Amino acid sequence: MKPAIDIRKLGKQYRLHEAPPYLSLRDVLSKAPWEWTGKGKKADPYFWALQNINLCIEPGERVGIIGRNGAGKSTLLKIISRITPPTCGEAFIHGRVGSLLEVGTGFHPELSGRENIFLNGSILGLKKTEIRRQLDAIIDFSGVEKFIDSPLKHYSSGMQLRLAFAVAAHLEPEILLIDEVLAVGDMEFQKKCLGKMEEVSHKDGRTILFVSHNMSYIRSLCNKALLLDNGRLIAGGNSEEIISQYISSVRTNTPDTGSKATTPPVVQLLSVNSITTSFQQSDSFAADETIGIEMEYEVLSPGHVLWLGYNLHNEEGINVFDTHSVNTAEYSEPHATGKFKAVAWIPGHMLNTGLYFISCAVFNHTSQVIYLHEKDVLAFHVYDVFDRQTARGMSPGEFPGILRPLLKWHIEKSKA
Repeated sequence: MKPAIDIRKLGKQYRLHEAPPYLSLRDVLSKAPWEWTGKGKKADPYFWALQNINLCIEPGERVGIIGRNGAGKSTLLKIISRITPPTCGEAFIHGRVGSLLEVGTGFHPELSGRENIFLNGSILGLKKTEIRRQLDAIIDFSGVEKFIDSPLKHYSSGMQLRLAFAVAAHLEPEILLIDEVLAVGDMEFQKKCLGKMEEVSHKDGRTILFVSHNMSYIRSLCNKALLLDNGRLIAGGNSEEIISQYISSVRTNTPDTGSKATTPPVVQLLSVNSITTSFQQSDSFAADETIGIEMEYEVLSPGHVLWLGYNLHNEEGINVFDTHSVNTAEYSEPHATGKFKAVAWIPGHMLNTGLYFISCAVFNHTSQVIYLHEKDVLAFHVYDVFDRQTARGMSPGEFPGILRPLLKWHIEKSKA
């Protein structure tokens, strides 16, 4: 059997154009003759979005593509979907491709939702009879039946996403490409989409390539993963192993000492680690686990009152919370010199699933002095406690929002 996708020595190069400065008529008339000829101009720099990608994906595989912003994930999907050609190398695609790379891609704003379903199906090479057979299922899945005969230009971005995904999932392409666009939809629709991808992959044997920053989605849906970095394919294999490798690649246990704000330095950061309650280092935690953030530091100069602080933000860059040791008695007096370890504990059932980053600081707010500040010094992943016990779509343990606290509830029957 031929592979669904066979990529050999693939590369994509872009030219970076600088925006020309604003010129007045005086500037134009005063130009030297050699400027008119173009002599002396700097050549436009080039940028490789992808370099030497070799990849083979078998039919029916569900492959997650992960990596930092700018790693080349979306560029790879655009080449596979024939939206953009490669600069070098080859990409052999065996099967009809359905792509969901941007909201509304392939739709016409003046046509109704119903007409766009037929248009999109025709682009995929389907006959009208084939599209009609799936029409009711597409409309029902999209949830926009009230507006199905309204022009698409009146749809919100969320409604366009719903319709686009419904079309891509139901018109039976052999290869389905999905970018981070699912982040536009609400949590209920995301669950619905992931469940549908799981269904069509198992039932119909379709190949799925899924780009996402949400490691829980990759873990839940994909049996394989690819890690891209700066346009290069760093690793590929079991999704659990590649997710762990990705998390390890973004965490930095040896901080950059150049960010210290005082000279000579008062304190030196030695390491920051995420640990279990048994003080074992880990970069992956179940949502019900207590997570320790351990800072090891060395005080070089005596006589300073030092406060320790952490900032936690998620993969979308949203600040989840700040915490500091201001109310801790042992840090209200001047710090002795020497090496120290401090641990702040994040209780279980607090953080939602996903990838988190820690920045840390040593400071004194009263005297307005920052002795040390390190950004994104640590990364760790929180996975759903049911992820490894269910084989279908999103598990019942998934929650919307940033936090998922386990609150105390009191329920009693009302008195008559």
